[in-house]
Amino acid sequence: MSADDDRPAPPPAARDKLIAAKEDWARTGRLLTGQLPMGPTAEPARRRLPPGQTLVQDWPVLDLGAQPDVTAAKFRLDIDGAVAHPARLRLDEVMALPQVETVSDIHCVTQWSRYDNRWAGVAARTLIDLVAPKDEARFVIFHGHDGYVTNMPRDRFERPDALLAYRWNGEPIPRTHGGPVRMVIPSLYFWKSAKWVRQIEFSLVDRPGFWEQRGYHNRGDPWAEERYA
Repeated sequence: MSADDDRPAPPPAARDKLIAAKEDWARTGRLLTGQLPMGPTAEPARRRLPPGQTLVQDWPVLDLGAQPDVTAAKFRLDIDGAVAHPARLRLDEVMALPQVETVSDIHCVTQWSRYDNRWAGVAARTLIDLVAPKDEARFVIFHGHDGYVTNMPRDRFERPDALLAYRWNGEPIPRTHGGPVRMVIPSLYFWKSAKWVRQIEFSLVDRPGFWEQRGYHNRGDPWAEERYA
């Protein structure tokens, strides 16, 4: 990253209580049901709602206590790491890439799920084709403008429903939910879907992110109830 990047400030002390509470959840196994992963013979409604989840109609706002104002003028997306063609994209260049529309569910580790979210954006596969990651780059690490970092195996990023989203239910994604663009990785708990994304890094090695270093599962599959390490 160059010196002119809009770097986030260090997390304020006001976040400490929230972070400590979430770390305590991981230590005590809060919300865990112990249910076995649901197989193909389970009834459709149970296959769709992971263990321990409750449906909601709204979209709760969760963050680290900072909501950076990433304007179109300030926006830059770096896609780099172990790739053949590193890219730095302005917002208009992201919008100029082939666009897709998808519908998927959100499953948050704090126990809520929301069905049928309509997204518009750029498929992860398009970004992969753009930068041509090395075969041995088996991990993807996301960095947000708020200092947030999360990681995942590359095969989760390669799924057809993974995308860099800029619209939700027909409207621009608001700042409170990570706009102007955020990651959407429906196959994992939603803490893996980084908000205010500024860098997508392909890596030869796995590097646990913010919550993964604080007791949360390194993979985060909701159907296997991988809430905590």
